[in-house]
Amino acid sequence: MAASATGGGRIGPNAILQLLPVLEREGGAALRDRLLTAAGLKAPPSDAGMMDERPAAAMHQALRRELPDRAAELARAAGLATGDYILAHRIPRPAQALLRRLPAPVAAWLLTRAIAQHSWTFAGSGRFEVLSTRPLSVRIVDNPVVRGETATEPICHWHVAVFERLFTELVHPDYRVRETACCATGAEACVFELTRG
Repeated sequence: MAASATGGGRIGPNAILQLLPVLEREGGAALRDRLLTAAGLKAPPSDAGMMDERPAAAMHQALRRELPDRAAELARAAGLATGDYILAHRIPRPAQALLRRLPAPVAAWLLTRAIAQHSWTFAGSGRFEVLSTRPLSVRIVDNPVVRGETATEPICHWHVAVFERLFTELVHPDYRVRETACCATGAEACVFELTRG
């Protein structure tokens, strides 16, 4: 579970691990290693268990700082890869098959409940909440991945892509995710709206 709202929480290592190959494709090992160093890491984190959320946040912040024109696209690519990892390794195949057979509203509700039960893997010390089911809207209060940053528009492209991959693969291919508020813009929480079409 999350440790505290002020930092030191735990987050899933895929917040970093799925970003590394994206960075390598973008700028080679030099870029990857530069951002690892900026995150205070000498090597990639282990994929076993959870990790301190602060290096993960620092990695995403360094990406936005060093590659401002490419950060959104690269974070999205890493988020889609994280969703693929979750589908391949974290959600049992029978559960995936069941979700795909259910009516979309029921599948969306069940998937949202499962995400809420495992939210510490991507929200760290932040607090994940379901705001509404119609339209489906969720939020991360005090999102550690953007904590302390300022921006003029929402910047949680990694989270958007993770949610989008899971919902388009397990609920309906027409699902779209949009971040409508962001802690980095001064909002209380990062709010994500999930809609069909």
